[in-house]
Amino acid sequence: MADCWDFGARAGIQSMRAANVTACTWGMGMVSLIQQRLLDFSAGIATTSPEDLTFHHTVTCQCALPSARPDASLLTWERRQGRATLLIEAGKVIDPRSGQFVQLALPYGPKARLLLMHLNSEAVRRQSPVIPVEDSMTAFFRRLMGRTQDGRQAKMLKMQLSALAAATFRMGISQGDDRALQVNTQVVTAFDLWLSRDESQRVMWPSTLKLSLDYFESLNRFAVPLDERAVAALAHSAVALDIYCWLAQRLHRIPEGRPQFIPWPALQEQFGQGYAQIRQFRAFFLKVLQQVSTAYPEAKIEADGRGMRLWTSLPPVRKRLVSVQSVTLTTRDLFTENS
Repeated sequence: MADCWDFGARAGIQSMRAANVTACTWGMGMVSLIQQRLLDFSAGIATTSPEDLTFHHTVTCQCALPSARPDASLLTWERRQGRATLLIEAGKVIDPRSGQFVQLALPYGPKARLLLMHLNSEAVRRQSPVIPVEDSMTAFFRRLMGRTQDGRQAKMLKMQLSALAAATFRMGISQGDDRALQVNTQVVTAFDLWLSRDESQRVMWPSTLKLSLDYFESLNRFAVPLDERAVAALAHSAVALDIYCWLAQRLHRIPEGRPQFIPWPALQEQFGQGYAQIRQFRAFFLKVLQQVSTAYPEAKIEADGRGMRLWTSLPPVRKRLVSVQSVTLTTRDLFTENS
């Protein structure tokens, strides 16, 4: 393997990038549905501006949820990256059959991320914490996953929505040596989270849900706009979504001519859940990074045997007005506050 991998725009034209993704990331076999979706989306991403935006909180762009199912005994999850800190505590909900509180697991995986992005996006678009879930959830996942959710998939989504709603999120952003902003909240307030007893019937979403006001106000202040096509292209992988969100909120803030270097141990700590050996993690990370660079072609990043180097890059969403806090802001304004 070469000593240095260049994933940025300087590596070549988009058609070469697509060929590299097919050959290097997945081998020379038949292209799967997931791979084809990534290649299909990449052509539009490289040539046209996004029409549909997705939003994520800047803290969860930097400090991600668990990427894989945690051990059942693990009920807290803490991550720190840069000036952002995230602590998630798994919550309890009442089982209507017994009337007892039951412990839920931590939210995890790509579905938890997509659900959170959907709730964020609807709240920002509507400028309201009240979200019409029943009308919007199915259409959102059809766009992102490329298919209608069957009963098994819908049940998994609802389990992750239950975990998100029950969990407590403590999000902190350092604003200097002697000042920090912290929000302790639940993302979603109460609503019916339980499936119908008749598993043969279509799983019904609640008609509406309401974000907590603390989270809604924090989201309005720290929402990061993302290209929905890129999110759809990477929707199969929690780690791919995490890397994309991380780069989207970070690369444009790097000073021109002053690249930032991140060693492999730091990357493993941030993205390497389940990888004890750094060599195995590096091989996995580089494969995922090929996919992310296809969905974010402006990203100028290099990786070698020591770590990863980030260069200042255009954000995936730019020259687009986004309404937040009842005030029209440019994406540059949003990103400046996130910095």
